[in-house]
Amino acid sequence: MKSKALPYLLLLPATVFLLVFFVYPFIQIAWLSVSGPGGFSLQPFTTMATHWKFQTALGWTLLLAAVVVPIQLVMALSMASIVTRLQQGRNTFLYIFTIPLGLSDLAAGIIWLAIFEQSGYLNSMLHGLGIIDQPILFLGYQNIWVIFIAIVLAEVWRATAIMMVILVSGMGLIPKEFYEAGEVFGANAWQRFVKITLPLLRPSLQSALILRTLAALEVFAVVTALGGTTLPVLMGETFQWQFTLQDRNVASAYAMVILAISILATFFFLRVLRVPKGATI
Repeated sequence: MKSKALPYLLLLPATVFLLVFFVYPFIQIAWLSVSGPGGFSLQPFTTMATHWKFQTALGWTLLLAAVVVPIQLVMALSMASIVTRLQQGRNTFLYIFTIPLGLSDLAAGIIWLAIFEQSGYLNSMLHGLGIIDQPILFLGYQNIWVIFIAIVLAEVWRATAIMMVILVSGMGLIPKEFYEAGEVFGANAWQRFVKITLPLLRPSLQSALILRTLAALEVFAVVTALGGTTLPVLMGETFQWQFTLQDRNVASAYAMVILAISILATFFFLRVLRVPKGATI
């Protein structure tokens, strides 16, 4: 009897943690998003949808995820391939690649702010080379696309290593015999990568893309550090409605929109990169 109950007892702490810190807050947020002074109401969603910043924030958020994630995927695959093939110095390269993981989102944003601001390194370098006579306001509201590029660079620099670590683990599970067989049949390095590595890396690609896409949809600190409110994103608007405008209901509606987009993105990657039944490495 004890042996049958043991698995449930082991799962109990994790279950309680999820119920208290995830399920209960989610229920609260879901209710706040559809409630008003008189009870059930869709007014929070109406207020959110008709606010002039909503469509802009939604567009910038989706564009940021659509640009950052593919770049990070290509870079993570390249970095993981390099680390996997190294015979010596592998741990050193892995350590160097993962250094940005030790920084918080805000710290990464501040570092790139120090590069792009008027008294930053970029202006100093351009002035030293004689390209400019006076500092350029790269992150001004007139240069919103420069702000976007700065955010993309900061996100790529900061978080690509997350995907790389997952892909390195996945590549380590692929038997070397598969590559040796490919060489025997005359497959070049690119053909082995496309026909062997990528198909067998699907589970790791799923995890990496889902985690990174969800994080990209929730980007906040980097945007705040580099663009403030000049470039609105969904998470930034959630913060503004919660703490500046003091409207928890509309903030909850924003949170539900982010959740809905995250769920759709998750199902998309699970569908596109699904592993065929019975397929094993």
